[in-house]
Amino acid sequence: MGGIKGQRIRLLYLADIFKKYTDEEHPLSAGDLIDMLSEKGIPVERKAIYGDISLLCEYGMDILKTRVPKSGYYLASREFETPEIYLLADAVQAADFISRKKSRELIEKLESMLSDNEAREIRSRVYIDSRNKCQNEEIFYSIDAATRAITENKKLTFKYTKRVLDEGGKITLSERQLKVSPFALVWADDHYYLVCNYEKYDNLMQLRLDRMKKARVLDEPARDYREVSEYKNYFDVADYASKAFNMFGGEQSQVTLRCKSDKLEQILDRFGDKISVRNVENDTFTFKADALISEGLVNWIMEFGDAVEVLSPQHLRDSIKQRCEKIYSYYK
Repeated sequence: MGGIKGQRIRLLYLADIFKKYTDEEHPLSAGDLIDMLSEKGIPVERKAIYGDISLLCEYGMDILKTRVPKSGYYLASREFETPEIYLLADAVQAADFISRKKSRELIEKLESMLSDNEAREIRSRVYIDSRNKCQNEEIFYSIDAATRAITENKKLTFKYTKRVLDEGGKITLSERQLKVSPFALVWADDHYYLVCNYEKYDNLMQLRLDRMKKARVLDEPARDYREVSEYKNYFDVADYASKAFNMFGGEQSQVTLRCKSDKLEQILDRFGDKISVRNVENDTFTFKADALISEGLVNWIMEFGDAVEVLSPQHLRDSIKQRCEKIYSYYK
């Protein structure tokens, strides 16, 4: 194989070798590169190797020469750095809404962006716990269908499943067909949600994508989000997610909370650092924020026990009180 065509193919193979087999700890000499190309049926002289490396560097590959741990060349930087791949791999394995099979496939694709030696290190440290992984292999199709429906402003239909107990105490799946107007996708509380409007009601609801099957975009215009939400110019996904606790829908209201000072970090993590803190006294502080009044908000507040007190609105105080009284009745 010679001429311009042969040089082009040689350059492609050489680029692959640098990506797959080299890193700072594993450089390859010109002789190593000649041998590896020869195994692929591509003969090359040493002088040509140096010229090829120069061309790859001119193309943009960050190939460096080193004498430690041995004399040779290696790919010094990639599209994703090693710590970034580790971070993405950890995120994939921790995401409950991605099945074990899909998690493994995604991590393998991430590994392909590293050298073989770096990829082996990821395999040795990333453990996929299948106990909490979803079993629905259709979730990627559901994500694709939901994304297209949102982009094209169309309605979406799918089968929505839910685990229930039958009369004999056996866990079974309940399934129903839904048709919704989709507005946004939100990743929250280790799950992927579709924020949408169910056509029978004038409000927003959140549905887990890992519970959807047979998702299909309809040739039917979606409902205008302005008819069912407070948003007028665009659907503010970040704002909505910050107000929805555990992705429960509800009526928006301003809440006032009194918190113990040692809970400041958790409060700022949830509401952001732009909240207005006031009445800092007796190791407590008070602040106001907008939130959706829901079971999710009640659950979140009660996680803090006596460290957070609802000052307003009154109906939220009443909900907390009723929940406490019910819990207390179990332990009388």
